[in-house]
Amino acid sequence: MQWTDRIRQTKILLVIAAVIIAVTSLLISHFLVKDLSNEERKKMEVWAQALHALNHADENTDLSLVLDVMQGNTTIPVIVLNDKGGIDDYRNIQDTLHLDQIAQRMLKAGDTIVVGSQIVCYDESVLLKRLSQYPYWQLGVVMIFVVVAIFALLSSKKAEQNKVWVGLSKETAHQLGTPISSLMAWVEILKENHPDDDLIPEMDKDVKRLERIAERFSKIGSLPEPTPGSMNEVIAHVVDYMRRRTSNKVEITTQIPDHDVVVNMNASLFEWVIENLCKNAVDAMEGAGKISIQLIDDDHRVAIEITDTGKGIRKKDINHVFTPGFTTKQRGWGLGLSLARRIVEDYHKGKIFVKSSEVGKGTTFRVELHK
Repeated sequence: MQWTDRIRQTKILLVIAAVIIAVTSLLISHFLVKDLSNEERKKMEVWAQALHALNHADENTDLSLVLDVMQGNTTIPVIVLNDKGGIDDYRNIQDTLHLDQIAQRMLKAGDTIVVGSQIVCYDESVLLKRLSQYPYWQLGVVMIFVVVAIFALLSSKKAEQNKVWVGLSKETAHQLGTPISSLMAWVEILKENHPDDDLIPEMDKDVKRLERIAERFSKIGSLPEPTPGSMNEVIAHVVDYMRRRTSNKVEITTQIPDHDVVVNMNASLFEWVIENLCKNAVDAMEGAGKISIQLIDDDHRVAIEITDTGKGIRKKDINHVFTPGFTTKQRGWGLGLSLARRIVEDYHKGKIFVKSSEVGKGTTFRVELHK
């Protein structure tokens, strides 16, 4: 949970930083654009006065300054309308075929200056338009940066996390190897000395099961080759084990097709997935309830649904149940469902997810494999 909280806090900090940068950029750009807009307004007022002076000049008027002002506007689009709505002049407009439409748009926008009998309509310069659009482009770049940063963070953490889980699994298998070998030897001695004892075969089964568990842990991190196997047998083995190892208050039922459902899989690992889901169901029911295992054989895929009558999962926790370290138990590492997803999705290219869950009524997990 601590690792999950740190990742969540880091993502929140990145998003907050992006929002602060975006808001600051928008505010600064807004005030800058506003100041430049006012400056352009003043320039156009001077330009309009120069136009008025040019229109009312006589032979004694010095037009050098007026012409300098008129020719000095090389960026702001301008259209001059007469009192009848006709176009007397225009500057810095490339689309000369639609001058009337452009003039009407300028009039509606209110960017006009009335000088005598003429109306000077103007639009923002290209530089001002680009500057007003700049913060939105910057916002997009910041958001892309945040997404890439979060993705890189999650990827690096996931890679580091996988190394930890793989190392832990292999070390567990290694540590189990010696005592299991010793137990197997003791069981053989007991068989020779007490051949009629009914408990020894059960002990033998448990030791062999420990051996299979060690084998499963040793395969974590490698890519075992899937081979055709019977899903019916996998479920039967799990059900047989769970019935002998759980309370009589837990009822386990199965819905399995009459025909043999063959799937490419690693039977040992996949059996562990179903077993883990069943054990979680028993824990969720606190040792009393019903577990239903349904095997569905479609044309292109095989699905296993495991339903329990336990306490259910809160909606806010459903998206985190497969996160390593997440657990609602007082005692638990939160690795079971994480490893189950790794086995299903990474090794078998399938899917595992919470199909439905309701607090106080139960949960259904669904596992899907391609044929």
